[in-house]
Amino acid sequence: MTTAALTGARAGLVSCETCGLLSQPVGSAEPGYCPRCGARLEWRRPRSIQTTWALVVAAAICYVPANLLPVLGTTTLGSTEYDTIMGGVVFLYTSGSWPLALIVLIASVMVPLGKLVALGYLLFSVQRGSVKSSRERARLYRMVEIIGRWSMLDVFVDTFTVALVQLQPLMSVRPGAGVMFFAAVVVLTMIAASTFDPRLIWDASTRKEC
Repeated sequence: MTTAALTGARAGLVSCETCGLLSQPVGSAEPGYCPRCGARLEWRRPRSIQTTWALVVAAAICYVPANLLPVLGTTTLGSTEYDTIMGGVVFLYTSGSWPLALIVLIASVMVPLGKLVALGYLLFSVQRGSVKSSRERARLYRMVEIIGRWSMLDVFVDTFTVALVQLQPLMSVRPGAGVMFFAAVVVLTMIAASTFDPRLIWDASTRKEC
């Protein structure tokens, strides 16, 4: 017979999602508020899985036009050229700026896609009640939270380019429709990461040990 690991829930404690303080709740139905920062305490985030799934699906839908539609339009002497994210990566690589091309590829293509896959995997494993690799899944969630903000790099580059390169009528640069979809992907995945409750990862293990 194995002894079940002591968790905060089993000890009758709840952690604050804002400052991380582990405190005694006021009651089982209504935990109350954090004594340190005043944030509302929750045993689990309400409708975490449903909300996160909705945001992940919406981000996945926006990811397609974000990569197919142009993100930048350059007008030079009357002629206008439009570039997608991958078109910009290819241009940077062929022009000799392969380090910058690699950065844009990772930040603007691989990171958003990786976040979608990671969040989908976490949601699927939690819904299945998986008890394997709980520690690794918790680390994956923390990684998604940390690197998520850097996927806005492509939007920042486009914004600075539009602001700096305005030599009308000789040359002008303006953002394309793909920027809006790309920004939507980044924002939606960031919100999805914040609505997902990582404590759900450990619930299946706790139920199995009971």
